[in-house]
Amino acid sequence: MLNFDSIVVIICILFILLSLYREWAGPAFTFVLAVTVLGVTGVLTPTEMIGGFANEQVAVILLLLLLGDTIRKAGVLNNLFDRVFSRAHTYNGFMWRMMTLVSAFSAFLNNTPLVAILMPYVSTWCRRHNIAPSKLMIPLSYAAMLGGCATLIGTSTNLIVNGLIVEQKGDYGLRELELFDFAIVGVPMIVIGITFMMLVGKHLLPNRSDMITNFRKKSREYLVEVQVRPGSKFIGKTIEEASLRNLKGLFLVEIYRNGFSIAAVTPNTVLKENDILIFAGDTDTIADMINSNTGLKLTQVGMFARKTHTEVREVVISQNSTLIGKTIKEAYFRGKYDAAILAVHRNGERISGKIGSVKLSAGDVLLLLTGIDFEKRSQDTQDFYSISKLRDFKKLPGWKVAILLGGTAMAILLSALGVVKLFIALVILICLIILLGIANAKDLPKSLNYNLAVIIALGLAIGTAMIKTGVAEIIADLFIKAMEPLGIYGILFGLFAITALISGYITNQAIVAIIFPIAVSLATDLGYDPMPFVLLISFAASASFITPIGYQTNLMVYGPGGYNFKDYMKVGLPMTIIYMIAAVFILGYTYNLI
Repeated sequence: MLNFDSIVVIICILFILLSLYREWAGPAFTFVLAVTVLGVTGVLTPTEMIGGFANEQVAVILLLLLLGDTIRKAGVLNNLFDRVFSRAHTYNGFMWRMMTLVSAFSAFLNNTPLVAILMPYVSTWCRRHNIAPSKLMIPLSYAAMLGGCATLIGTSTNLIVNGLIVEQKGDYGLRELELFDFAIVGVPMIVIGITFMMLVGKHLLPNRSDMITNFRKKSREYLVEVQVRPGSKFIGKTIEEASLRNLKGLFLVEIYRNGFSIAAVTPNTVLKENDILIFAGDTDTIADMINSNTGLKLTQVGMFARKTHTEVREVVISQNSTLIGKTIKEAYFRGKYDAAILAVHRNGERISGKIGSVKLSAGDVLLLLTGIDFEKRSQDTQDFYSISKLRDFKKLPGWKVAILLGGTAMAILLSALGVVKLFIALVILICLIILLGIANAKDLPKSLNYNLAVIIALGLAIGTAMIKTGVAEIIADLFIKAMEPLGIYGILFGLFAITALISGYITNQAIVAIIFPIAVSLATDLGYDPMPFVLLISFAASASFITPIGYQTNLMVYGPGGYNFKDYMKVGLPMTIIYMIAAVFILGYTYNLI
């Protein structure tokens, strides 16, 4: 029976759905408005309104975000990714390795920073192999989503569901979820999802150049010098065999061998150890080569490769610079400015010769690799002006890397074994990495997604209001009457479909908070164990494959992949249907719902 309180709750839910879909207000402010109305009308007490901020699972989500961002900034996974991806020379080989690696990591690391780490690698590989990023960016996002669904900590959605369970304090006989409760569906779906993308999904992906590639075509061309390293895979190969004549983003201009120039470089020219190759290229391609394992090294990097913190910057030579007329070697940037000149650009003129012998002119743009003292040493100079900072490289000592990765693994393992709560383990680990200087306490708050924290905490308040006023039970009764003729499997299919459809257009954190009390009431009214219903909506909310706005990783790859809404629907709809069928039948069989 509807009363004033339940009508207010229904109006607030409708407002949330419409506001998120129509983008009337930001997600966080939408929930603030709704919960404020519930508080003003007396539906929720002040304690119930803000109770979600004290929820342990909300804190766990935020701590995982801090840890994931620390791992990303430290660059500790860079070498691993370089090694794995350097062996992939075909589209199929790269996609299989990428999806397998990402899904495995995202089961234990927050998938948002993981995708942020890998996007540059995917873009770089695409550029080098002339593959459109649109053929790999959606698979990257989907792999992160598939892996995240396999464990409790893989995605914030699963942690929110656990927070909702804890919030109910066992009123419906639900137990707190454990680390691998989601694996029963999540692990098979990793295998099924990757197989689908390898056999079918890749043919549904568009072949479209991205906005970044289009920008590069218009970007300035630099002269850069690289050397064939001892032991390089290119030694003894011709230019054509090594595919160096027209690398994506680089054009081979000439070769220096034993002090002599080979200006007429032919495809049949054989490369030798220590050959100096002069390329014309763009900024991103040059920056990608700094820490690459391609067998080529930038000659100007030298000792900077061993520095713990370096940056790639662009500067322009001023009109009254004392550097004008000097060669790059004579400018002595290393000693004066803690910087190495990687490349030179002179507008309207093709520069030739080795980098060190190029005479500087007013207006020349230099690509620099700088150390930590560059800012201080160049602060008062009139010789050049800074244009932009393009890339940031940080390295941790081996023992700090071991503590960061080993501590993360230990925290997860001890939590899985029930030795210590995940929250306590993460708090100890965060304190440890701050004390050891692995992370800066002042910088950590910048890694927090405060909007996400507000949505989750206030989403718990909405769920409390739905159960408290009986709205969840009312919606469950209507759902039962509509789906009952189809049997228990029809109800489960309907519950998954509704959750997945709505989560494609509003945040999955929001929809799971709304659907959770409905699912629990539905299971209770039908006389079933609520656990499979709860797990089902968690999978459905996380399986937001059909739109770019339903899940944060989909939105992250939207621009770099050059996608539109239809691209996600085309690939994501069959993936969602496959996921729905697998989840319903696996949970139905496991929990004896027949």
